[in-house]
Parts: sequence; structure tokens; C-alpha cells
Amino acid sequence: MRWWLAAAATTVVPAESTQQAIGYPSLFLLVLIGALVPVVPTGALVSSAAVVAFHQTAPFSLALVFVTASLAAFLGDATLYWLGRRGMRSRNGSRWLEAIRARAPEQRLEQAQTRLAEHDVAVLVLSRLVPAGRIPVMLACLMADWPLRRFVRGNLPACLAWALTYQLIGILGGSLFPEPWQGVVTAVALTVLISAAPSVWRRFRSAG
Repeated sequence: MRWWLAAAATTVVPAESTQQAIGYPSLFLLVLIGALVPVVPTGALVSSAAVVAFHQTAPFSLALVFVTASLAAFLGDATLYWLGRRGMRSRNGSRWLEAIRARAPEQRLEQAQTRLAEHDVAVLVLSRLVPAGRIPVMLACLMADWPLRRFVRGNLPACLAWALTYQLIGILGGSLFPEPWQGVVTAVALTVLISAAPSVWRRFRSAG
């Protein structure tokens, strides 16, 4: 019986450590790419990673998810903003600036500019939490000629709040079910629901 327990322990620990060795760099890379190319569902990635970390026995797993996600989002946003500023100063613009403009409809951009003028840095925090709100506010900051340092100071708490919010969604999903995959499905469903809610509400208001 003792040898069986020892064998089980030696198989469980490497499996968990292997998950961590692969999972954290993968999470960092995917969130970074998602910040630069806003097509990757980064919120769902963070929530799913939080579910897995919630079910792990290793200490500080959830803290590592939080640090990894917030750091990747922060670096991705800062890089994209820097590229956007280069495009604003260039006569021919840049493909990064065009990508930012393409994802910021005129109406959303006008709203972002108005809110930025009224509430300044606080809008950055909210833009990270509102689905599809990040890019219009970033473009508004570019058009307002914010220097990179000012954007970075406001974007740091925004990334921390974003990572914490989606991690809490993952913890909620992980706590509801005994199996990690069940929590992942729940967390992804919640993030999709949250992402779709604003567009559904806008359609409902326009139809009414």
C-alpha cells in the first residue's frame, strides 16, 4: 500500500509541475498576442487558467496566474500604444494604427473621447473591464496626444483590475464543480456571456 501511495505521489507532482512549466509561459504569450492583435479571447484564457490553478495543490498558483496575465496585458497594451504613436507621427501611418482605427467605430470613438476629456485616467480602467472598450479609448488617447508615460501610468491599474476580474470569474467556476474541465466550461461561458452582453443591450436599445 505504501509503495502505491509513493508511486501516485511521484506521478501527480511531475504532472502538476509540467502543467505550470507549460501553462504560465503559454498564458503570458497568448495574452500578450491578444493585447497586440485583439482577436484572442484573453479574458476566457485568464479565467480558464484560474480554474486550473484553483484545483492545483502548488502554493501561489493563483497569484502566478494574476501576475502573468496582468504583466502580459500591460506589456501588450504599452507596445501597441507605442506602435500607434509611431503611426500617428508617420506620414504614411502604420498597419498597427490602421488596425486600431478599424476596431474603433466612429460612434464608440466619439464616446471614448468625451469620457476621456471628462474623467481622464479613470476611463482607462473602465475600458479594460468593458468588452470592446479598450481599443476606442486607446485611440482616443492617441488622438489626444498622450505621451507613452502617461498612458502607461493609467493602464497599469487597468490591467491589474482586468486580470483580477477574470481571475475571480475563474475561481467562481472552479469552486462550483469538482472537476477542472467543468469549471473551465463554466468560466468560458461566463466570459462569453459578459462579452456579448453590451452588444445585445445596444441592439435592444436601438430596436426599441
